[in-house]
Amino acid sequence: MSSIGPTEEIDEVKERAHFQAVVNAFKYYKLCSLERIHKSEKIISMLPPSDQKRLDKYRTYLTKFKRCLDVNNDVVHLIIKDVDTMFENVDHSTNGSHGTENFGCNYNNCEITSLKQHKMQHDVEKVQSVLKNIVRDWSAAGSGEREQCYKPILDELEARYPREEHCRSSVRVLVPGAGLGRLAWEVAGRGFSCQGNEFSLFMLFASNFILNKCVEANSYTVYPWVHQYVNHLTCEHQTLGVSFPDVPPAAHHQQQQQHFSIAAGDFLKVYTEPDEWHCVATCFFIDCAPNVIEFIERIYNILRPGGLWVNLGPLLYHYR
Repeated sequence: MSSIGPTEEIDEVKERAHFQAVVNAFKYYKLCSLERIHKSEKIISMLPPSDQKRLDKYRTYLTKFKRCLDVNNDVVHLIIKDVDTMFENVDHSTNGSHGTENFGCNYNNCEITSLKQHKMQHDVEKVQSVLKNIVRDWSAAGSGEREQCYKPILDELEARYPREEHCRSSVRVLVPGAGLGRLAWEVAGRGFSCQGNEFSLFMLFASNFILNKCVEANSYTVYPWVHQYVNHLTCEHQTLGVSFPDVPPAAHHQQQQQHFSIAAGDFLKVYTEPDEWHCVATCFFIDCAPNVIEFIERIYNILRPGGLWVNLGPLLYHYR
């Protein structure tokens, strides 16, 4: 029997703690999001009665925002249902406790009062971002954006690997930075053997829900812009609902499962085998690298001789 060294034990503890922090962010999505609304309500309540009356319509919108949060919260909790065992051979469960006591949450006034408040708010903002990504990747409303950023990549694959010349199921395509998995799913849907890779647990939780559990089209609704209080023409735009998924990926998963998979982990750590892939397709991915050159060198190394790298983006470098 091989022993586990102290480094491995520390890494496992850190991994479990990070996993739990992400789960907590989903669990506290509604409470943290309500704080913004409660602050507005408190400020209004301190105004003179005559001014409060002028803001009656705005207070009505604040009530609508709460209803939107309720709907979003239902989806958010579906996303984290059973995530403790979503990875093979790894159980992240903590006997039903998700560390709620660590954040000092008072359910009566919906406030987070511990020193971890800032970190929690930052993580909840990532959950809010996931809702927007659902719209981009898996709704009819996001089709225009997908047309601009995914279609050029898919068209290039179609041109480079025509069906009459290639057995596409033998062409291995890697999609790093897969996000919620739509691009990788589309690649597999065109007959390629495709694997998506994603590091963010926020994205992995949501993609697991959509890819494996959504069996009917447009069966869920989210209000992705309810947290955004700027850049709206009208208040109604903030409360627009979006149905998803526009196509039911889980219903088609049986047909594609032999040629489609999602791998979790750091791209540089997961993909070290040289000459393994026929094609690497990246969309707004290399801008996530602290060292862009390192990403490019790794892509070159894992591609087979004569392999293809198809890239779109970036428009923004995360590391300046």
